[in-house]
Parts: sequence; C-alpha cells; structure tokens
Amino acid sequence: MKRSSYAAWLWGTLMTGFFTVGLHPLYAADGSGPDASPLPSESNTAASAGRDNPLLADWDTPFGVPPFVRIAEDHYFPAFEAAIAQTRRQVDAIATDHRPATFANTIEALDASGELLDRVGGVFYNLRSAETTDRLQEIARQVAPLTSALQDDILLNEQLFAGVKAVWEQRDALDLTAEQRRLLDETHKRFVRGGANLPAEQKTRLRAINEELSLLGLQFGDNVLKETNAYRLVIEERKDLAGLPENLVTAAADAARQAGMEGKWVFTVHAPSIWPFLTYAENRELRRQIFTAYIQRGDNGNEYDNKSVLVRIAALRAERARLLGYSDHAHFVLEERMAKDADGVYGLLNQLWPPALAVAKKEAADLQALIRQEGHDFKLEPWDWWFYTEKIRRARYNLDENELRAYFTLENTLRGAYRVAERLYGLRFVERTDLPKYHPEVRTFEVKDADGSHLGVFFVDFHPRPGKRGGAWASAFRRQHVRDGRDIRPLVVNVCNFTRPAGDAPALLGLREVETLFHEFGHGLHSLLARIQYKSLGSVPRDFVELPSQIMEHWAMEPEVLRMYARHWKTDEPIPDELIERIERAERFNQGFITTEYLAASFLDMDWHTLTNVEDVDAVRFEDAALERIGLIPEIVTRYRSTYFQHIFAGGYSAGYYSYIWSEVLDTDAFQAFKERGIFDPATARSFRTNILERGGTADAMEMYKAFRGREPSVGPLLEKRGLNN
Repeated sequence: MKRSSYAAWLWGTLMTGFFTVGLHPLYAADGSGPDASPLPSESNTAASAGRDNPLLADWDTPFGVPPFVRIAEDHYFPAFEAAIAQTRRQVDAIATDHRPATFANTIEALDASGELLDRVGGVFYNLRSAETTDRLQEIARQVAPLTSALQDDILLNEQLFAGVKAVWEQRDALDLTAEQRRLLDETHKRFVRGGANLPAEQKTRLRAINEELSLLGLQFGDNVLKETNAYRLVIEERKDLAGLPENLVTAAADAARQAGMEGKWVFTVHAPSIWPFLTYAENRELRRQIFTAYIQRGDNGNEYDNKSVLVRIAALRAERARLLGYSDHAHFVLEERMAKDADGVYGLLNQLWPPALAVAKKEAADLQALIRQEGHDFKLEPWDWWFYTEKIRRARYNLDENELRAYFTLENTLRGAYRVAERLYGLRFVERTDLPKYHPEVRTFEVKDADGSHLGVFFVDFHPRPGKRGGAWASAFRRQHVRDGRDIRPLVVNVCNFTRPAGDAPALLGLREVETLFHEFGHGLHSLLARIQYKSLGSVPRDFVELPSQIMEHWAMEPEVLRMYARHWKTDEPIPDELIERIERAERFNQGFITTEYLAASFLDMDWHTLTNVEDVDAVRFEDAALERIGLIPEIVTRYRSTYFQHIFAGGYSAGYYSYIWSEVLDTDAFQAFKERGIFDPATARSFRTNILERGGTADAMEMYKAFRGREPSVGPLLEKRGLNN
C-alpha cells in the first residue's frame, strides 16, 4: 500500500463484519492442510446443488487452495447467490432459535456463519483486484447491492439484535475468556454502529445509502483503472530517450512491441514506468506530459471522470454518520481507531506538518539553485522534482538509483525477506510448484514454523498487467481461525507492480520497491502468524494495522541484512560496505518532499470526511482550498489527488490515510527495542510475535503495544528517522 488493499468487500467502509473481517479483507474459509475436511453439512448440500460449479463444491486441492483453473467467470454470480442464500438461512436460524440467547447459540454462531460466502468472495475479490476483466467488474456491480442488502438485513434484524443485546447485558455474569468477552463486545458494537437502534424510517434510508455507496466505490476504482490503462506516452525518436537507463529503454521497447508499435517506445503511468521516467528523462516537455496525465486521472471530463462520484460518496458518508448520531464521517470512523477522534488525527498531522514543510522548502530551494547553476531560467515544477533530486543525490551522496538497482534483483530481495523471517521467527518458505494459481506469473510457497508445522500458503504476484490495479497490497483467500477445534491456517497473497525483467537483466528493484516488498511481506507475516479463535476478531484498527508491515521496512536497509541478500546481478558480488554507507548517509535525503506530499493527502482525506454538508461541493475547488490552507508549495503535488485517491474513495482508508504516519510512530519506536537488544534478538522477536502478530484484534491495540514495549510509543524516533527534529 496497501499499500495494502482494505476493500472489506462485504461490509464496505461501514464496519468489519462476521464473514470477511481481518487484517486483509478478502478471505475464503475452507479446510487447511493436505487432509482438509469439507465444509459443514449445509455446504455439502450447496455443493450437491451446484456440483458443476467449483466454487460450491469441496476443494480437494493441497491445503484447500482455490482450484483456479476450474473456475470460470460465469461461476461467480450463481455462487454468490447460493452463498448469500445459505448465509441468510444460517442467520435466520440464529435469530429464530426458540431457546434463550446464549454466547454459544448467538455470538459464536454468528461468528461461524457465512463460510461459503467467505470462500466465494475470497476468490472473486482477490482476482477482481489482481486479474480483472470487464466481466468481473460487471459481476461486482451485480453483487454489490446483494451483499449490501445482506449486511443490512443482518445488522437491522430486530429479533437477531435482541438476542445479541440479551447476551451482552449478561456479560458480567458470564464465565467468558478475555477473547470471548472481546468478541461479545465487538459484536454488540457492530450492530449498534450498523443502525440496529434506529427507527424504521431511518433504517430504510440507511439501507439505501449503503447500497448506493457499495456501487459508487466500485465505479470510482473502475474509473481509475481505466484511466490508468488508457494513457500511453509513445516516443518515436531515440533522442527523446536521452538520460534514460538502458533497462528502462528496453522495457519501453518491449511494451511498444506488445502494443504493435515495433521500433517505438511506450511509457505509461504505471509505477514501474512513470517514476523512473521522471527520474532520468532529460526531455522536460515529455516529463510534463506524463506527470500531467498521472495527476489528471479521474479529472478529464470524460466518461471516467470521478469528481461527481467522489462528492456523492462523501455526501452519503456524511449523511450516514448523522443518521447514526455522529457529527461527521470521520468521527464515526475514528471512534474505532487508536486516534479516537478527528482532533487526535489533526493533532498528529499539525505536529509534523511545520517541520516537514520547512525541510521541503529547503529542498525546493536546492533544486531551484541547481537549475540555475545549469544555466536554465525556468521555475521548478512538480515534474522536475524527481529529475533534479536524483542529480543532487548523485552529487551529494554519490548515489545513483540505477547503480543501486543492480544489487537488488527481485529474486534475491524476496529471499532476503524470507531470511529475515527465518532469523526472527524460525519460518521457512518452501516453494511449491504443485499448487493451483490464478496466473502463470504467480509463485506459491508453503510456510512452515520453526518446528516444521504448517503455518499457511503464501502467494506472490509481482509485475504489472492490464488487469491488475496499481499499487501494492496484501490480502488472503482464507484467513486463520479455529473451526470445530481445528486451527484453519491462512492462504495469504502479496500483490505488487514491480519493474519487469528487461533484455538479459532480471527484474531489478529500486530502493522504494525494495521497501515495498518488505512492507507487504510484513502484512503477510501478520496474517500467516495469526493465532485467534474467532474470525470476527481478525481485524485491528486501521492506524495499528501498518505497524507489522512498516516495521519490516527497517530490516530491509539494515547493513547486516543488506549483506545477506543484496548482490550484483551480473557478478554476484555482495553490495560493498562503502555503498551501504552511502545509502545510510542518504537516508534522510528528500524526506521533506516525501513527508509533505504524504501529509497533504492525509489532510485532504480528513477535510473531506469532517464535512457536515457536502451538497454542491466542487471537488477541485475544495481540494485546492484544503491544500492552500496548509500552505502546500506549488512545486509539490499531494501524493493522491481526490479523483484517484482510491484509498479513501474505493478502499477502507476513509478518514484513515493518516494511519501510515500514525503507525510509523509505532514502528520506529518498536524497532528501537530491536536496535537496543539486537535486530535479531530472540526474546524481542518472540515478544513481538506473541503480543502483536499472533493476536489479531483480540485485545485493545494500545494494550497490545504496551505489552510488547512496556510503555506507550514516543514520536521522537520518527522525527529522528525522517530528519525532522533539526
């Protein structure tokens, strides 16, 4: 990031639910291990009714991996219909049970329901993100109102809520474990936040809002994908390639050849293409063109324009918050987060913004001085930033991004991440070529614990394709939980958009891509190591969920770790100590820009979601005013403009994009514990695993952190790391 994908497909952005909750929302629920047992008896009935539909049949694959090759697009909608119908029967049986409501027959029964729906949705929504088609997008639009209605039919079911409430009111008299008490409290809260206490007329309106939002989020994401795929910068003359490294030129020639334009070069606004182009291309006009295309996505006045879509989303969210008794959407969302309210978020952002902006202004002045030094009289523009930053990086630190790439092959970097997990937790990643996969480029690994026991299956999918949305994320086809006394192990996937191999060179990663690989791997470990009883407690607060991912980025650049995996792709020589020292010296370089463009997007997110009246808002004017209010300099564009800000308008980060920096306060403070005792200290690693990674949402996030660290986190290590404390 998902960086990681948090589309929470069933519950949208309203809440986590009973069927698809957890760290990563796209889960299936089937057996685990080679001797995986079938789903319970009702699922067998569904399977017999749809024996020609592999989504409804038992999966006899190793570890219960989805049988991708047997699944056709036309299987999905009937499978959703069957799974939704089954879920309704399960929930209706709970609601109409003539016995007094108990923790077992109501709370535990709700948690256990919907496994077939988990399984169908786990396959469908993962593929819709990683390998989508027009047909899958159409099915998603058909399914969205059905799942939205199911959500509301459950949470607004008065008879069902009466049972939940009856158990909750007896909570102090029940002999419950801490995890059971947590499940009870979270279940009751989910109903209340889902509108269970609303009068009939307002429940009807809430249903309509939820259904419309489910469709608008899909439309927003589809528009961004289509805009992204539609743009191509076609270069016909070699002179316009000046400055570009040969591997990028070769990749562009390959892209042109695949597009039927032999002898030309094609660049796109996908990450592996645009960012190296902006870094190295000497042709300033072409840099302007591709950068402008990138930031104008969703704002071109065409059929894919997102301005009216996002305004409608914001308006509906504000209306829903008012219905549920909150002043705005942000306060509704943040009640469940570590930040607690909008003041807590703005407090952190306002603490970081002044020093970050001051550093960014110094960086801009340095870049402008270099432009003049080279004899130019133009003003620094956003499309110049990467180009001149790279020049200063090389001059000041003798660091060339292209030189660095030679030491970071994708294969070695992946092995480096695996090696870190082995040193920390004793894990082994064993590649399996016999497991089903949804695309030939996907690789599959069985993950084993230190004692050799099976922990889960890990899928990696690393390169961009037309059917894959941009960015990087972690998800799962099945998440860990316990069923009938058996520990069901997860099926986890990391999806990225890394530079492809070009010519005779393997896939070579830039430092940002290296950190992204370790980041998403951290999310993967969070899922793989989970040991919880109830699937409804798989999720953690959004501003805590990035702790396990972002802390892994620290190991990526540690000298001891770099020596383990960074080797030159031609000579296999390890990265020289002198180059490692240069990387360390440059660690705080350009942090003003990096922090400022991120914080600007975080402010923008919060401003959209603290609005109380969104009717007739002009999206562009609102965005301009929000960025002017914080004083963002014109040389920097917010990391995400509103019209392609999928995190908040098509994902689970509404009023939550601040979470990355909030979690960075946690991860930099947490990594200090490793630095103090040794980055592979067994006791520290064991504590982090047992107190953070294994526990999911079974306890309060701050309490889990304090159990690991012994105290609340300090912001000091973050300011030090980013060089913002000078």
